[in-house]
Amino acid sequence: MKTTRSIFIALLLLIPFSTVIAQSVTANTAINNVLTAYYGVKDALAGDNSSAAQSKAKELFTAVNAVPMDKLNPDQHKIWMAYTDKLQFDSRHISESTAIDHQREHFTSLSKNMYEVIKGLKLNSTVVYQQYCPMKKATWLSESTAIKNPYLGKKMLDCGRTTATLNPVSK
Repeated sequence: MKTTRSIFIALLLLIPFSTVIAQSVTANTAINNVLTAYYGVKDALAGDNSSAAQSKAKELFTAVNAVPMDKLNPDQHKIWMAYTDKLQFDSRHISESTAIDHQREHFTSLSKNMYEVIKGLKLNSTVVYQQYCPMKKATWLSESTAIKNPYLGKKMLDCGRTTATLNPVSK
């Protein structure tokens, strides 16, 4: 009887820890979904495909709205709240237009804000590279060190350089 009670108490004590792990994975997954959707927009713009950018921006808008804010710790929540409206604004504008110049204009601020979010939340599961276009004086994020410039597209696809690296979070 005493052993059963000890096991029961031990299991009760473990429940909060397993909840914390599950919450972390959920927030991590959601933020990585946002990052993946962002990469879709970036790749479409690099390919000069405004229709694909429009479609991918809708996916990004949905992913941003799907982030479970209650799963973020207080510091992460503060960062997320500071940038959510900005990410929604730019992804919505990209999704509502097929004018690639207008899409790229919003992509500039989207990229700046995404960098701050990913850097601040520290939930990325893969390496994120910040890259810079000297012609447009603008940055973007990439999953690869290979330069595929979303601002100049096929005209100057390899124009740019990597300026920062955000390493994945190790759990």
